[in-house]
Amino acid sequence: MILKKLVTALVGATALMAVSNGASAETLRILTWGGYAPDNVIQLFEKEYPDVNVEVTLSNNEEIIAKLRATGGAGFDLAQPSHDRIFAAQQEYDIYKPLDLSKVNTADMQENLLEAVKANTTIDGNVYAVPHQWGTSGLVVDVSKAPNIKGWDDLCDPAYKGRTSMRLKRTVLLGMAFSLGKDPFALYSDREAYQQMLDEVTDKMIACKSNVKTYWNGGDDLSTLLLSGEVVASEAWDSTAFKLYGQNSNLVYVPPKTGALAWIDTFVIPRKGKADDAAYKWINFVMRPDIVKLMSDSTGAISAVKGGVDLLPEDKKEAVKVAFDDAALANLKFFANIPAGLEDIEGKALERIKAATSN
Repeated sequence: MILKKLVTALVGATALMAVSNGASAETLRILTWGGYAPDNVIQLFEKEYPDVNVEVTLSNNEEIIAKLRATGGAGFDLAQPSHDRIFAAQQEYDIYKPLDLSKVNTADMQENLLEAVKANTTIDGNVYAVPHQWGTSGLVVDVSKAPNIKGWDDLCDPAYKGRTSMRLKRTVLLGMAFSLGKDPFALYSDREAYQQMLDEVTDKMIACKSNVKTYWNGGDDLSTLLLSGEVVASEAWDSTAFKLYGQNSNLVYVPPKTGALAWIDTFVIPRKGKADDAAYKWINFVMRPDIVKLMSDSTGAISAVKGGVDLLPEDKKEAVKVAFDDAALANLKFFANIPAGLEDIEGKALERIKAATSN
């Protein structure tokens, strides 16, 4: 009987210890893009920091802002909006907290990318973001079937009727604007002129609807369309194109002749996040060269660390070399900070296009 009581007490104590240890583990809630927190990286992080559990919610720029706006910056401890989506959102909704750069290994980051993000996300002397990965939006083309596609407007060439694709988001609006000879970023400060430009772009895209096989939503959708041959050219992220090149060397990323649109995805800390220390650990961890290789293999994008291109997997490194020459790199069009309210009028333009193409 005494032995039974001792065993029962020991089992109870062990269970209590397990509960206690589990409760002491901190949860790092990350709001990020697909591929930016792959399982193998999470496992390595949790092995190195056993007191942190990583919880991932996949999102995009619009949803990141919407989710954090709805909660006043609560519910997540680390988020990854693009560099042009932070300034206005912070000014309007106050959803982020300033970064403590002394806790970030900024010396490992590509200096021009770091300075670009700091310039875009500094408010009242406080820096709200640092870079993670960068890339461009342009065209992915099956060069064996559509060798003449060189610009955004070529997606509307009647020769490729029913065989092109695009994502019905603001990126294609901007790309088409450049193809019409406009500079949308230069018009950000003139709402009336921007609306006029959007009207022209909307008319162009509605007229183009017979060329579009379908509008893709994610990289997997687009990959299926191109690998099957249903689509021969599409608006695309370069990272998706680089992955496809490894599967079919005819699928090449083509920077549009007016310039590929360049983005930098960042790290920000939501205003009511509860795991700042864990967030800084994650930032520094995923920017280490050994982890960058795993991350770039998952995303296909280029890390913002020094020598990021050299840390790409070999097939993606080759795809970058095929896609970009010096002239294409010099012609990049980096997304500018979006003024408050601008996405609302862009959203109306996209709704017009969607309504017209669904008829």
